[in-house]
Amino acid sequence: MLSASPVCFLTKAYLIKSWLWHRRLNHLNYGTLNELARNDLVKGLPLLKYDKDHLCPSCQLEKRKKGISSTQDEKSNKEILNFLHMDIYGPMQTESINKKWYVLVIVDDYTRFGWVRFLRTKDETPAVFEKFLKNSQLALKATVRTVRTDNGTEFV
Repeated sequence: MLSASPVCFLTKAYLIKSWLWHRRLNHLNYGTLNELARNDLVKGLPLLKYDKDHLCPSCQLEKRKKGISSTQDEKSNKEILNFLHMDIYGPMQTESINKKWYVLVIVDDYTRFGWVRFLRTKDETPAVFEKFLKNSQLALKATVRTVRTDNGTEFV
């Protein structure tokens, strides 16, 4: 049975022309490229049969298998307080009302909830963090397993 509008490809596209249109149309696959030509959907696209006569380096690079990444973060970040991020900012240009110069920021990885503690000196960090740990673990009935910092001297 014949279709209502039979289409005949006049000739096979040259390798250079196939590759050119493949690149021009954002590395479109050749089946779709032929469909566009058949239905005259792209202005200037010649009615030719486009074949994959070569291997496109960009397409090969994009289709390569991604390296296996560690899934530990995915598994461990399913509970509140399981994984914390911590950093200190300061000294500030102006001291606060309570004569504090530094800011300790703690962020829970699971909830993205953040806590801010103001410090007079960096030396207060361990004591303030220990107090934070005790209070937050009791209040939330959860355990802190990992703390990530920028390896600053205030955390050593």
